[in-house]
Amino acid sequence: MNVLKRIICGVVLAGVALMLSGCPATVGSERWCQNMRDKPKADWSASEAVDFAKHCIIN
Repeated sequence: MNVLKRIICGVVLAGVALMLSGCPATVGSERWCQNMRDKPKADWSASEAVDFAKHCIIN
């Protein structure tokens, strides 16, 4: 039973760590704008390009 508790605890902790590390930057935030500047333009979607222009260039 002790081994099962350790396994379950490890899985839960790993899941929490993944959820916390996977939070994307909010569209229009300084971090998001910088991430878009670093991302190759060929990989941008049309909506990302519009959001970048609206939030990072015009404002």
